[in-house]
Amino acid sequence: MTVKPPDNSTILVATNGRDQIISIPYPKRPFANYLIGIFVLCWLGGWAFGEITAAYQLVTRPFGGPTAFVAFWLCAWTVGGIFAMLMVRRIFRRSVPEVIRLDAAGISHDPGLPPFKMPSYGASAWTQLFSKRTERRFDRMQLKSLRLRDGDTHNRLTVDAGAQRVEIGSAATDVEREWLFKLLSDRYPQTVPQ
Repeated sequence: MTVKPPDNSTILVATNGRDQIISIPYPKRPFANYLIGIFVLCWLGGWAFGEITAAYQLVTRPFGGPTAFVAFWLCAWTVGGIFAMLMVRRIFRRSVPEVIRLDAAGISHDPGLPPFKMPSYGASAWTQLFSKRTERRFDRMQLKSLRLRDGDTHNRLTVDAGAQRVEIGSAATDVEREWLFKLLSDRYPQTVPQ
């Protein structure tokens, strides 16, 4: 069975034996991300100078009140530098497309790795810097919870896996998500919600 994505779609569909593999690429990262990365790289140059200078002061001066403060400052400065290095790594890391593998027993979903987006403050900032790719497998029973949900700005295609609601096709447009919902509903007929 040949599957054709919507017109002007960036979705790629391939066949591997009886399985179909749907690849949904993430949009290109904004140019501003590169400017942020270059700024942080320049900051790391100053960070390295401060790190070397503080370490030199610790080694050459006698231990006392000012030296204790420099030791404390050096520890905090080192943590800040490590965080900045991780941020640069994440900014320049290539995005990996979302992949959905359809087989007779269900689907496998790899969310891929979206391009870096400047996070707001809070827990989302931490998860944006240290995002994990967790491939999940959904059998036909779990696919009974497949829903296309309307949201404020876009629709969401979700599957419930235990107590978690997993979004599928987060890199797709609304039209592509509707196409994907129809494709999954047709391929796994019992998944159509009653």
